[in-house]
Amino acid sequence: MAASETGLLVDPEALAHAVAAEDLGFADTTALEPLPGLPGQTRALDAMRLSAGMRHADFNLFVLGPAGSGRHSAAEAVLDEAARRRPAPDDWVYVNNFHDPQKPRALSLPAGRAEELRHGVEKLIDDLATDIPAIFESDDYQTKRRAIEESYSGEQDAAMNALAERARGRGVTILRTPMGFGVARLKDGEILTPEQYRALPKPERKATDEAVAEIEAELEAVLKQVPKRMKAQRQEVEALNVALATEGVEAALKELSERFGPIAAVAGWLEDLRADIIENAELFLIRADGAQAGAFPVATAKHYAKPQFQRFAVNVMVAHEGGGEAHAPVVAETLPTLSNLIGRIEFLSEQGALVTNFTLIRPGALHRANGGYLLLDARQILTEPMAWDALKRCLDTGEVRIFSAGERLSLISTRSLEPDPIPLSVRVVLIGDRMLYYLLMALDPDFARLFKIEADFDDHVARSPETSRLFARLIATIARREETRPAEAAAVARLMTESARAADDGERFSLDLGALSDLMREADHHAGDAGSTTIRLDDIDAAIEAADRRRSRVRDLSHEAITRETLLIDTDGARVGQINALSVMQIGSLRFGRPARVTVRTRMGAGKLVDIEREADLGGPLHSKGVLILSGYLAGHYAPEAPMSLWASIVFEQSYGGVDGDSASAAELFALLSSLADLPIDQSLAVTGSVNQFGDIQAIGGVNEKIEGFFDICAARGLTGRQGVLIPAANVKHLVLRPRVVTAVRDGAFRIVAIESVDQGIAALTGCAAGERGADGIFAPDSVNARVEARLSAFAEARRRFGDRAGAKEARP
Repeated sequence: MAASETGLLVDPEALAHAVAAEDLGFADTTALEPLPGLPGQTRALDAMRLSAGMRHADFNLFVLGPAGSGRHSAAEAVLDEAARRRPAPDDWVYVNNFHDPQKPRALSLPAGRAEELRHGVEKLIDDLATDIPAIFESDDYQTKRRAIEESYSGEQDAAMNALAERARGRGVTILRTPMGFGVARLKDGEILTPEQYRALPKPERKATDEAVAEIEAELEAVLKQVPKRMKAQRQEVEALNVALATEGVEAALKELSERFGPIAAVAGWLEDLRADIIENAELFLIRADGAQAGAFPVATAKHYAKPQFQRFAVNVMVAHEGGGEAHAPVVAETLPTLSNLIGRIEFLSEQGALVTNFTLIRPGALHRANGGYLLLDARQILTEPMAWDALKRCLDTGEVRIFSAGERLSLISTRSLEPDPIPLSVRVVLIGDRMLYYLLMALDPDFARLFKIEADFDDHVARSPETSRLFARLIATIARREETRPAEAAAVARLMTESARAADDGERFSLDLGALSDLMREADHHAGDAGSTTIRLDDIDAAIEAADRRRSRVRDLSHEAITRETLLIDTDGARVGQINALSVMQIGSLRFGRPARVTVRTRMGAGKLVDIEREADLGGPLHSKGVLILSGYLAGHYAPEAPMSLWASIVFEQSYGGVDGDSASAAELFALLSSLADLPIDQSLAVTGSVNQFGDIQAIGGVNEKIEGFFDICAARGLTGRQGVLIPAANVKHLVLRPRVVTAVRDGAFRIVAIESVDQGIAALTGCAAGERGADGIFAPDSVNARVEARLSAFAEARRRFGDRAGAKEARP
């Protein structure tokens, strides 16, 4: 850069900080090895590995950083690596609680055994659905049952026969009628008719009545024994049934008990299962039409699926692969609703009523990630009703308890299940932006306790030969992952330069991998249209220009308003108290520079600078701060022995929206000095930069867009060679300008001047030396500073005289 009293003229080579293709040392990305990690994210990756490896429960992780930085992919890669070093966790199932069906039991099994148990029980029920009916249809069973029935029926027949013999001996007989048993009188072996009975002599009739009464009493006694005998018969039949069912069930259960006997919880449930099957063996004799067949359900194929057998089912909540290759799970839940997080209990509608059972319990993400890692998007879980509270509760209690929002809010009175909670051991990883992280830290008292580790992803990485090589390998990795054509060295260099521009810093690379990947894929499309087998420099440029054109409608309208002189911006000539300030507008993904005219009017006053933007409620606090700094600079730099006797108004002309930021404070000060010194400012120059009270020009943001915004206006009107932009010297390292600007500067059609102080800037803008105080404390004659101080001193003297006249008038009688 060439030094002068009016600033440093920036060399064209420093305008883009472009990466040279010849420095990369390869022809295209096929020659580069893939990059396994992310460059510049060592701090974040170390934090992630620490959280993934910690055995303590509350060292959960929050990954914070900008979108597109590779947060999700990096988190998944680190967790996958950590998960492979951890064994597969236990499987979990829900089974029927035969003692209290409303409270299903949760059983833990070694990894890979849950499905084995489910299939084993299915096979058991299917086998029993065939075996039990066969048992009760066998000849052996029928013979034993017939023997029991015949035994009791023989006793009853014997008692009745004996009573019938005694009755005949007494001249009566026992008759079976549709209404039951009855006793009738006999004479000569024939039943007496009522007329014959009345014709009997009285003594004979009396004897006959006594015989009937006696036989009736004995008949009643015999009949009273029937229920007892039937009950005893049923008990013997039931004992026979139970004995045979027990024998069949135990034989069928033997293999299952041997396989799962070492698992205490399962062994206990299998014992309950055995007792319940024996107790409810009749379920296996129900026919397909629902009717009872025999003593106990007859079933067809797939017996296990029949409703009556659901009580014996095994509801697998979580199943893992067993064996040496099995490892801990990594689960990414993209829709973390309450039910997707902690599970749910489903209901079925039956005849207008909602019913449920333990087979309708469904797992959530916490069940699937139990024993491993769970990835969640922080913003999504915070916006889902009750999900965030449920997650914290599960982490606090160390168990997953299933409930519904309706139950929690007492909106549903339907009785539901109360399944056993499942013990929880999981590492939760939240991924979100920085603002969300800091809000949670400030507003949620539980957050810092449960999420003790943060992995903060950097936005950029310092540019160096080493990081340049890594970045080139990263581009090669993206090309392979996205299956694009290989990129030539010149294209890679252009991508790296564009990454520096995205970082707003020529000495850094942006780590927005999403934007880089998008640009590569679009360039690959252009390469395909051109029939190229590689991504070339022209393809990258075409993709950049196409993306810029797609989103540039608002920018074009703004620039058109200036070129058509609807908005007044001068790019030649000179005006007193008027300057071109540069600002940046952000609309969606579009960010562009826009010049704005700043004007200043001054006169004698009480030392007040009027910020018209602030007075109109259009100026933000940072802009107001910048204007107040101007007051400090004037008061400390000029006429220190005289009172500040200035009134000045400062405004952004034709500004109808809000103004904030202090990047125009230098321009406002230059316009103020121009008005005080009565020196015109060259309108072919625009200014950006903030200023402090000592007159130092400070760095600002968006320097590339600001320069290009003014350049485009000048180019539309015709470049004269005098046009240019004054920028803070501290911003030179941030320059990554578009080739059109660099070319114009190299050709001498445009200039960029770096300034470090107010004196350098005002000299460049007015063409008059700023001037320094001599040994006598006086500025150099006819310098800008001398003219400003003289004007301020004149204001102070005029104010003094004005005050004397006002005082004299008040003293008159």
